[in-house]
Amino acid sequence: MPKRILSLLKGDAVLAASLCLALFSCFLVPPGPRYVEYLNFNTLILLFCLMLIIEGLRQENFLQMIGNRILGRVSTTRGVALTLVFLCFFSSMFITNDVSLITFVPFGILVLNMAGLTERICYTVTLMTIAANLGSMFTPMGNPQNLYLFSLSGLSIPQFLLLTGPYVLAAGILLLLFVFPAFRKEGISPGLAPADGIKKGAVCFYLILFVCCLLTVAGLVPHALLLAAVSVAVAVKNRKLFLHVDYSLLLTFVFFFIFVGNLRRAEGLHSLISSLVLGRERLLGVLMSQAISNVPAAMLLSGYTDRVQELIVGTNLGGLGTLIASMASLISYKQIAGGFPEQKRDYFKIFTGCNLVFLALLCLLSLFL
Repeated sequence: MPKRILSLLKGDAVLAASLCLALFSCFLVPPGPRYVEYLNFNTLILLFCLMLIIEGLRQENFLQMIGNRILGRVSTTRGVALTLVFLCFFSSMFITNDVSLITFVPFGILVLNMAGLTERICYTVTLMTIAANLGSMFTPMGNPQNLYLFSLSGLSIPQFLLLTGPYVLAAGILLLLFVFPAFRKEGISPGLAPADGIKKGAVCFYLILFVCCLLTVAGLVPHALLLAAVSVAVAVKNRKLFLHVDYSLLLTFVFFFIFVGNLRRAEGLHSLISSLVLGRERLLGVLMSQAISNVPAAMLLSGYTDRVQELIVGTNLGGLGTLIASMASLISYKQIAGGFPEQKRDYFKIFTGCNLVFLALLCLLSLFL
């Protein structure tokens, strides 16, 4: 067991860092019953349930079926690129950015190879990654930091969508501008095999549970009821799904909750850091995300300010930039590194260049919003 724990920590730098920070904070505030108060159970419950449901849909090939059907209507290289990029853009709004990339980046690489567009893989996968990270900004369930910050913000869903909508719209326009000049309208046929194993009953089962998650986000279904319903339903339907939950992400949240909770109780330190953060939430959200990724940045900064709307914008835009600014971006990098090791350096250059352009332009936009 200790070896497995060490292996898990070595393979997940963010989890290891969050554990170290939590342990350090225990010296400031000794462990006690109040630690339970630090935990945002609503966020943890929604993350857990969404992981189970989306994995169920993925195993039923539902997401690939959607991609296949859309690509079946495409007949040009530009159409292929637009489809792959905007599949990630729109799907990430509902199934999170990491699941979108896990599902559609391997699928996209397969399509590009079959279409004879191997030389455009780095550029296309880069745009797919940017699309997933920015599309996920739109909804509270698009990514983990949105779920967490939405629970703190007091915003209604329409208010949240109005806050993030202008950035997502601008991102969509930028993606079009990046795709159109780079791909011609050459005739092409991806020749995809249909996704097999689609069971309509199973898909409907998971979609009903997904709707329950949406109702919980909207405040219509209690979180405890959602947890009980989803856990029992999945245990009866396919208990193996519990093995596919990203427990390291849930533990990362728990450790950061402990760290931030302890710092809040260290009054002198809390006041000092709060004075440094106040009025700079959006900027610090962008900058801190570049070094520690946007989920930890959101959790850390939320302990020192009540201006949660600024953090929502800052940490979502902060997902652009470096390769670790959004941990979901590493999913795409691993696909390139594993399948095309000779293109790793090219991918890194293209990824960094495109991300910095998107980040600069959207940060400029934020000055006027």
